[in-house]
Amino acid sequence: MDRQIVYPGSIPLDTDILNLERGAMVAIGYLAQAALGTGIVADGLLCSPTAPESLSVSVGPGSITQFGVVDTTAFGSLPADTTDPLLRMGINLEGATFTLTAPTGSGQAVDYLIEASLLETDAAPVVLPYYDAANPSIPYSGPNNSGTPQNTQRLQRVQFQLKAGVPGSVGTQTAPNVDAGWAGLYLITIQTGQAEISAANIITLPGAPFMPYKLPSLRPGTSKLAVFTPASQGNWTVPLGVSTVKLRIWGGGGAGGAGFSGAGGGGGGGGYSEGFYNVTAGQVIAIAAGGGGAGSGTAGGNSSFGSLASATGGQGGGIGGVGIGGAGGTPGGSGAGTGWTANGQAGGSAFLAGANWVSGRGGAAHGGAGAEAAVAASTSLTDGFAASLPGCGGGGGIGSGLGGQGGPGLVLVEW
Repeated sequence: MDRQIVYPGSIPLDTDILNLERGAMVAIGYLAQAALGTGIVADGLLCSPTAPESLSVSVGPGSITQFGVVDTTAFGSLPADTTDPLLRMGINLEGATFTLTAPTGSGQAVDYLIEASLLETDAAPVVLPYYDAANPSIPYSGPNNSGTPQNTQRLQRVQFQLKAGVPGSVGTQTAPNVDAGWAGLYLITIQTGQAEISAANIITLPGAPFMPYKLPSLRPGTSKLAVFTPASQGNWTVPLGVSTVKLRIWGGGGAGGAGFSGAGGGGGGGGYSEGFYNVTAGQVIAIAAGGGGAGSGTAGGNSSFGSLASATGGQGGGIGGVGIGGAGGTPGGSGAGTGWTANGQAGGSAFLAGANWVSGRGGAAHGGAGAEAAVAASTSLTDGFAASLPGCGGGGGIGSGLGGQGGPGLVLVEW
């Protein structure tokens, strides 16, 4: 980055100070561009109902980065620089409040758009003292003693615009379009007779350019992780600023088959799905993590992340019998989604080895092996081994033993 050089005893110029500020802005702009690119990126600026709730909303402090040029107008004594490109940042340390109006037609609704862009203005005018060479003891008041106030700050802020759409019957209203050079952030819907705006009325626009991740990761999928098991499955709300998630999903593994005086087959492994998916901040997504097959020969449960991706559970192992070995649980589960998917492995079939039965081993799932096979005489009571890894199949039982439990399903969400 450029730096100013000054010398002892030299008279400092106003351009020395102005070039320091311009150089710092350019350096920060290029650093931000290396991390964020040249598109508009918003951070913070959370839209929420007022407290107490009313027909107003508040947009909190935050920032916006937007590609432009260094200076569209002269910066003090420095001329405008309208040819050199620069990513610039507007920062709001305080929030803003907007008041909306409900439609008056019966049974109508209207959508309001909040959009944002960077605003640069010169402000804080002051009548400055100037040096008078003819009478140094009494300074001029303003340039040439004119008494004219001059701006003393160049501000870069986030500016907002509230746009009303075309009212219509509920569900048929027309939302306003985002203007060129602006970034659409929120859409707020209110209906006839409504007196308060709640969080349910405010949605983050799909594609709103909120920063999808935070430093120092610089990559989605490495900074935060949410884990969902059969015990913790449920709804997940996409955090503010998140537009992409990485999913890894295992279906539950099938349970091994019971022995019944023979040996049971192994349970099949659950399916697997992995990929990156687009989401919307504030979106509520139902997450299911299928349980592993819990009773002899039962299938594992299905796992899913809303409708975006899923993985089915593995099948249960076959039942043994007198002199009979159970077949392995087939087929294994399968994955579904636009990313990479894999089928679970079929469970192994039981077989007789000399005087002992070897039960079916559990089928493998992505990243792990199924439960081991058991070896024993058919007159014994030997339960099958339970799977220890997500989505893997349980081992078959021998004699009057039960089949081993399948590995539970798992959903990992990274952003």
